Amino acid sequence: MTFVFTRIFLRYLAAILVTKGLIAPDMGHILSSDPDLATALHLLAGTLAALAAEGWYYLAHRFGWAK
Repeated sequence: MTFVFTRIFLRYLAAILVTKGLIAPDMGHILSSDPDLATALHLLAGTLAALAAEGWYYLAHRFGWAK
């Protein structure tokens, strides 16, 4: 299900970049329909979520919030 949301996010991102003139329309189509890019975005989002959770855990123990 999250793959669907990632594809929707990539379509909106591509539309914004094409509208602003930062990428060509052909590149926008590639960006919004590339499954490898969507998989990489999933991997990046999962990694960031894990790092945020571990960072919060570290801070909680360091500052005594876990007690």
